[in-house]
This record gives sequence, structure tokens and C-alpha cells, in this order.
Amino acid sequence: MYNPTVARLTYRALLGRRRALILFALPALLIVIACAVRLLNGADDQVAADFLGGFALATMVPLIGVIAGTGAIGPEIDDGSIVYLLSKPVKRSTIIFTKLIVAVAVTMVFSAVPTLISGYILNGNGQQIAVAYTVAALVASIAYSALFLLLGTVSRHAVVIGLVYALVWEALFGSLISGAKTLSVQQWALALAEKVTGDSLISSDVALPTAVVLLTVVTVAATWFAGRKLRTLTLAGEE
Repeated sequence: MYNPTVARLTYRALLGRRRALILFALPALLIVIACAVRLLNGADDQVAADFLGGFALATMVPLIGVIAGTGAIGPEIDDGSIVYLLSKPVKRSTIIFTKLIVAVAVTMVFSAVPTLISGYILNGNGQQIAVAYTVAALVASIAYSALFLLLGTVSRHAVVIGLVYALVWEALFGSLISGAKTLSVQQWALALAEKVTGDSLISSDVALPTAVVLLTVVTVAATWFAGRKLRTLTLAGEE
């Protein structure tokens, strides 16, 4: 199910000059702001929780997910180079799964690691806040990567749709409208973060068992649909 050649090509595409700049810029900005907040406010558990929840989990993680998930396959479909992979004796499900693994790895490295560092900067991991949001970022990375990989497979406007989802649905509707919160990856991830802290600093509107089921279902379903869509692409690259 994992092909090293496909993985190498995908890593090369994702970590190209333009995407790499964006991938490094967002975590760097998070850490810089965390340093500024610590200097201005000192170590404050509530400030740390609010900052990591509002910036890291609600904004940075989905944005990096958009870049990694759509970038893992979208450009290849757009420019027709996906035909090279489809012409090789590699199962299309293997192509999708490999690209998902790469997208997840990239998203985790560029979101979970800076989240952990920022959490320690803000309050030294008091109340397990840094670890809690790191766990949330790791889990969210998997679901976001699967969702945005699917978008990259089915639409030529995957980046735009992904940004709308990340910035409008997750950051706005998913935070304000109760019904939308149930369908928010952010809220599912927060359910796990809440379990780690075990206090009122972090809360989710979705129960932990429901969050785990939804995260699993969405990840598996998105990966399956992406593989199914890829199997319908023609070698002529006309899709």
C-alpha cells in the first residue's frame, strides 16, 4: 500500500520552493507571536489555551492541511503529469494511500511540532495545554489531509474550496454555530485535547466517542472516495 517512488515524488512536489516558503512561514509566525505573547503577558494558562486554540488549531493546522493535502495530487492532475504514475504498474489505491501518508506527515511536522513548541513558550506546558493541543493537531492533521487530498482529486479548484472550508466553515461557522460544530474537524480534535487536560481550559461541543467515530469515518471515507475517483481518470488525462 506504500510506494517509495510515489512518496519521493510527492515530497519533492510538496517541499518545492513556493510551497516550502508557506509551510515554514506559518509555523514561524506562530512561534514568533507566542514569544511576543509570553513577553507581554507572562505565563498564563488561559491565554495559552486561547492562543493555541484560536490560532494554531483553528487557523494554522487547516491551512497547512490545505497546502499539503491538495498539493499532494492536485497539481499533477492539473498539468497532466499524473498520467506518468497511472501508466506504471502501481495500484491507484496505493498511489492515493502513499500520497495521504506523505500529506499527513508534512501536515503533522509543520503544525504539531510548532504547536508543541509554542505551548511550552507560552506557559511551559502548564495544565498539559501544550501536549493537549499537540495531540489535537496530530489528529486533525490526519482528517484534514484526507479531506483535502480528496478535494485535490475531484476538483481543479481544490485550493480555493479548501481555503473556504478552513477559513469560513472551520474558523467562523464551526466556532459560532452549534449545528456546524458537530461537523467540524476542529471540534473533533478539541474533544481529544479536552480529555488530555481534564479541566475547563479546553472544551469541545462534541463528545469524545462521537469525535473519534467521526474522525475515523471521515478519514476512511475521504481516502476511499479519492481512490475511487483516481480510478476513473483516463490515461489521456482528460479528467
